Amino acid sequence: MGANWAGLLIAVVGVAGTLGAALLTQNRADRTKRMELQAAAEQRREERGHAEELLRAEQARQGQRESLERRRTCYITLNTASRQYLTAMTNYLYALQRGEDVDTSLRDLEACRLAYRDSYAESQMVVPDAVLRSSGTAKKRLNSAYGKLRKYGAAPATYAEELATLEGELHDEVWPYLGALKQSMRADLGVAE
Repeated sequence: MGANWAGLLIAVVGVAGTLGAALLTQNRADRTKRMELQAAAEQRREERGHAEELLRAEQARQGQRESLERRRTCYITLNTASRQYLTAMTNYLYALQRGEDVDTSLRDLEACRLAYRDSYAESQMVVPDAVLRSSGTAKKRLNSAYGKLRKYGAAPATYAEELATLEGELHDEVWPYLGALKQSMRADLGVAE
């Protein structure tokens, strides 16, 4: 009987070894599969994080492009309106000096003044501080010249001498500030001279 038991014991150990090896192999395969799935999930997280980072960077670039375009549009409007305002002042001054088309020139001046005021108000919400300082200085000069022109225009005969010198003041005391404003806007846009 001893040999039978030994044979049975060998057979049980053989079967247990075979089953144990299969279980061990399956366990290792499951662990390897879990590790592969975890690695794939980690890679997807990294890729998703990278994609989100790229999306945020693109959105920031798009925001910068939109801001630049908004400022550019504002600068064009402000530059045009300020120059038309000053030109309308000059035209009104000439009309006063000639005594011709004064009412038409005054209406044009008021329309240009309102257009300038609107573009200046818009610029206050859009432009950076450096341009806003230049814009504010130009506005003060324009408003001062406008005030003088309206005062002298109310009684052109009384202020004939002041009207005669006002054109020089417009060119010497206002145009340079509009030029400085233009330069600050161009610098902000990155436009080289």
